[in-house]
Amino acid sequence: MSGCELCESAGGEIVWQDALCRVVRVDDPQGLDYPGFCRVIWRAHIKEMSDLNSAERHHLMNLVFAVETALRKLLQPEKMNLASLGNVVPHLHWHVIPRFADDRNFPAPIWAEARRAAAASIRPSIHLQALREAIDTALMKGLAGGGA
Repeated sequence: MSGCELCESAGGEIVWQDALCRVVRVDDPQGLDYPGFCRVIWRAHIKEMSDLNSAERHHLMNLVFAVETALRKLLQPEKMNLASLGNVVPHLHWHVIPRFADDRNFPAPIWAEARRAAAASIRPSIHLQALREAIDTALMKGLAGGGA
């Protein structure tokens, strides 16, 4: 669809993809406050979860849960935030955001006004291949967790 940022570009650095979805790592414009911030993007131009059939919803959410599981394992954050907003870009996607107690906004959403300066501690970095492998592992295990 013309004019849709997520149809016209990857939306970030591609981490994982299949015929229906892609996972991208989002650039953190504020530095290292949000390492591992990913989006799970449905490839077809669809605005709402209810526009997907049951099998497609299951596929998308399994991938969202796999990304969450992988990030929890690799980063051990204080909390994980999952959001599907699409108010700015009307294209179905989920934000999967590891949160740390000393990030700029915690416990508020990352889009809220900052509560403090940049994170006081150094954030762990994630290697793309490690994230890909952790997503694949979570998908193979059927995801559902029991924790990180």
